[in-house]
Formats: sequence, C-alpha cells, structure tokens
Amino acid sequence: MDSFSAFAFSSPRMEKPSLSSTPRPSYLVETPSRALPSSYSSPRTIYSDRFIPSRIGSNFTLFDLSPSPSASSSSDVSGREYGSGAYAALLRNALFGPDQGVAPPATPDRSAEAAGRRSSSAASSTSSSSGFSIPSRNIFRYKADVPRHSLATQFEDGLPGFPHIHPRAPRKVSPSPYKVLDAPALQDDFYLNLVDWSSHNVLAVGLGDCVYLWNACSSKVTKLCDLGVDDSVCSVGWAQRGDHLAIGTNKGKVQIWDATHCRRIRTMESHLLRVGAVAWGSSLLSSGSRDKMILQRDIRAQDDFVSKLTGHKSEVCGLKWSYDNFELASGGNDNKLFVWNQHSSQPVLKYCEHTAAVKAIAWSPHVHGLLASGGGTADRCIRLLNTTTNSHLSCIDTGSQVCNLAWSKNVNEIVSTHGYSQNQIIVWRYPTMSKLATLTGHTYRVLYLAISPDGQTIVTGAGDETLRFWNVFPSKSQNTGSDIGARSLGRSHIR
Repeated sequence: MDSFSAFAFSSPRMEKPSLSSTPRPSYLVETPSRALPSSYSSPRTIYSDRFIPSRIGSNFTLFDLSPSPSASSSSDVSGREYGSGAYAALLRNALFGPDQGVAPPATPDRSAEAAGRRSSSAASSTSSSSGFSIPSRNIFRYKADVPRHSLATQFEDGLPGFPHIHPRAPRKVSPSPYKVLDAPALQDDFYLNLVDWSSHNVLAVGLGDCVYLWNACSSKVTKLCDLGVDDSVCSVGWAQRGDHLAIGTNKGKVQIWDATHCRRIRTMESHLLRVGAVAWGSSLLSSGSRDKMILQRDIRAQDDFVSKLTGHKSEVCGLKWSYDNFELASGGNDNKLFVWNQHSSQPVLKYCEHTAAVKAIAWSPHVHGLLASGGGTADRCIRLLNTTTNSHLSCIDTGSQVCNLAWSKNVNEIVSTHGYSQNQIIVWRYPTMSKLATLTGHTYRVLYLAISPDGQTIVTGAGDETLRFWNVFPSKSQNTGSDIGARSLGRSHIR
C-alpha cells in the first residue's frame, strides 16, 4: 500500500480496530479496503479526520494515461478487479452514450482513421465482458460535422414565454396621388411659399392676387381675399391654433385674416420689398423679405414689429420655428442658414456649408434641436444638424434641387420635394436616410409642400398648376386609411 496516501494525515492517537470492530461515529471517514500485495498479511482500516484518496486502483488505460512504473503491478491487479463487465458497461455508457458500438466522433478530414476506429469499436462490443478495447484518441474532441442552429431556427414558434414576432415587411407607399386639384396661376417661383395646411384641416393656397381655402373634410372651396391687380400673394402661413392666416404680399405687407369669418384683422408694413416667407411662433409672427430683413411681430402690440433680425445678405426665403418655439431657423438666397432665439437680434448659430439658396427647412418633432435643411440647384444636398451641440450629423446628395422638407409627426421619417432636374418627391428613413419611396407625377418643379394635421397626407404644388395629395405616412395607430383620401377621390378645381 502507498504509505503516503494511507497514513500521511492519520491521527497518531487513534487505535486501529479490526474489521470486526464497532463502527466509528459519523464524523470519521472509513477508508475502504483495497486489494493488497501478498506481502501484507491482512487489510487494515484507517480512520482519520481527512480522507486522502488513493489512485492505486485507477484504470488509466481508459484515458490513454500511463501510471507510474511503481504502481504498474498494483494497477494490473486492480484493473482486473474493477474491470468487470458491469463496471465497464456503466463507464462506457457514461463516456460514449448508450450505444457501445459507436466510436468517438471523427472530424471530416480524418474519415479513414475514423473508419478504422469504428471497426475496432464494433469488434470490441462483441468481446468478453471481462475486458474491452478503448479508443486511443482523447475522449472529448471537437466534432466539426455537428450542425449549428441559431436561436431563430431552434425556437421557430418563439422563445419560451415570449410571443412570436414576425419580421416587419417594408411599408409600401402608394406611387400615385389619390387626389389632384387644378390650381390656375400657381406661380413657378422658388422663393415663394404659397401653400399651408391648418390644424383645422383647411388648406390655404395663394393663386395670383387671391387666397383660397379648401376644406379637406367637405372639399368646399372658399375665396378668402383678393389683393387687387396691383399686388399679389407671396406667402401664406397658418397660426398654430388654425384660426388666423398670415399673408405676405409683393408690396411688403403682412395681412392677418380671421379664416372662420373671412375677415381681415390687421395689416402690418415695414418691409420694403416682397414678403416671401412667414412663420408663426407661440406669441410671435416672423416675416422674411427680399429686403434681407426678418421682422418679429406681436399682433397684440400696436407697433408693426417688436424686433428686427439682421444677418442675411440676400432675400430671406425660408423661415421655421422649432416645435418648442424657442428657436427660429432662417434660410436665404445668400446660401446661409441661421438659427436665432426669441431674444436675439443676431444669429446664435451660422451654417455656411450650402452652395445654393436655402429654402427647405424642417425641425424634427422627435429629437430636440435636430434641424434639416436643403440647398438649391447648385447644391442639391440635405444637411442634418444638431443645434443643441452645434454639430453636423450628415449630408445627403439628392441629385436635384431641394425645394421643401417636412418631418412626419407619426414616424421618424422625412419627405423632400425637388426641382431640377427630376421633379420628384422622396420619403426618407431617419437616421439612415435610406429612400423609402420616390414619387413622380409633377411635370414642373415641386416648389410647395404641406402636411395634413393627422400627419398622414402631404400636398405638393408645382408650376404645372396642380396640387397633388399623397398618402405617404402611417397613422399613430398604424391605420393607414385616411378620411381625407376617402372623401376626396378624383380631380377637381380649387377655384
């Protein structure tokens, strides 16, 4: 017996009982007797407070391991003692599975060697129960031919405890407008803004020297005003509540109209040239003119304007207030994009990357401070900016003059209208700015754009004197149907 294994940590004070002695208490561990060489007269049971196992009886041939030479004689005896058929069968089942005739798996590039192992293993299964042949290779090996399955294929009906979610198919946008309105005398002028849609679902359109209102629910057309032969409409813009309409004229005037009663409330002057852009904030009305000035007006005050914003070197053709009414973005024919706050008379941010006039401006309703702008024919780019961090996010070359931009209120998408040379309408996914749809139909530049109050429909106007209505965005409840389209199919006249 290995004297180190048996006695190294035995207690010197404990007596050594014979095999017939009374069992010791449970806190003592009994070391089982082993087959001993003939030099020992009788086996002895050693009791100790710590059990030290002895590997003298281990069958190392199972794992291709050779015992030390000093234990070779003992391993032969113990191998025959413990190598009975029952023990061998249990050990083989534990290591190789229930099928004793299958050799360990082989990699594909060693098929010949695997065939030899399978034949030797099959021969060993028919051998006597007192001994069997063990493969010479390591037991635990990488099996290259095991098929790999992803979670998606493993749980085809969904993960346990979770509903099965099918991949969402790409949303389809109708390539044709559901309604077309004839709009005679709709001007083909890039610097004007002649179409706007109110929160009460009423569309305002400037045609020549007149402004017309089209009710999207009833399709009723109302003539709001006539400026006369010596003046013309250059811009229209609804107040946020949808009751009042601002009209910028070619003579530099700004008129405020009560659309419900078709009554003019006020006329404000102070611009020297035409007013091509108007935008409403929470308490201010901003107007941009060819005289390079932006005037901030409070219709509750007696003065025509309360502040003057200077900075542009050419005509102001784009104006938009942010959704929180804290920032005003302006674009001009000087290729500049400026950002102002409520109290500044000078721009707080200046962007000079565009190489053509900046008319297309849109604030995101989803991300605070996210601003999109588009350049004219020489630029053709849509630029995305973060005014909170004053950083440039991305730039997309559209290949055509960018006339208008508008964000969807229901999904994180943006629509742009274009002029030279393709006259198309593009729906983009943000932030990847991948194209979701490209719509065509106008034969002239798509200079005007407005979005319905439910956020599903857009209307576009062009120099071909038509207004086209498109269902491009889903509703918030994923119901893509629209009352506007259902009641307004066909082609008609706005006046």
